[in-house]
Amino acid sequence: MAPTVSKRIKTLSVSRPIIYGNTAKKMGSVKPPNAPAEHTHLWSIFVRGPQNEDISYFIKKVVFKLHDTYPNPVRSIEAPPFELTETGWGEFDINIKIYFVEEANEKILNFYHRLRLHPYTNLVPSSNNGNEQNTTDHNSKDAEVSSIYFDEIVFNEPNEEFFKILMSRPGNVLPSNKTDSCVYSKQLEQEEIDRIEIGIEKIDKEIDELRQKLESLVKEEAINGS
Repeated sequence: MAPTVSKRIKTLSVSRPIIYGNTAKKMGSVKPPNAPAEHTHLWSIFVRGPQNEDISYFIKKVVFKLHDTYPNPVRSIEAPPFELTETGWGEFDINIKIYFVEEANEKILNFYHRLRLHPYTNLVPSSNNGNEQNTTDHNSKDAEVSSIYFDEIVFNEPNEEFFKILMSRPGNVLPSNKTDSCVYSKQLEQEEIDRIEIGIEKIDKEIDELRQKLESLVKEEAINGS
């Protein structure tokens, strides 16, 4: 006899925040056992709550699909923490599939994360003339690199049984400022927005300069042709 299907709750949506991404650090002369000689970094990829909360009450397992050069590239993590640690030398896209608990009766959530091993190059305003410049903190070349994203999983019209499970735990919230227990925060989000705005301003300036050059060339050709 087939199990009874719980009715879905119309016009209701429930969201649960998660963070996902990777950390990486350059290895020294001492490497983990069985690490290939050409591998230079130790990295970990994960899916977890914003403040390391237990999310296994609604997530059954997480499957990471690594580059095909790795032995057994499809890695299934079926208990928290939903995290995988490996070594490597290059950056590549990792396919992430989140499977929800049976009561959810929800489709698999499928997305990608670009493994980051090296620091970002940040755009910062110059103190002399207001122009932007590329900067790299060479003093932190051996520091841990983080590439972490915040997102919300939205369950539209969850069934009654799954709704009870979701409501059995309080909603996870982000702290207002960066803390040691939560590497992603509103502060980091604002920093990323600032970098994007700086980039937009730089592009707008370059467009204006090119437009002025084009107008000058058109006028010059008109004068020479007359």
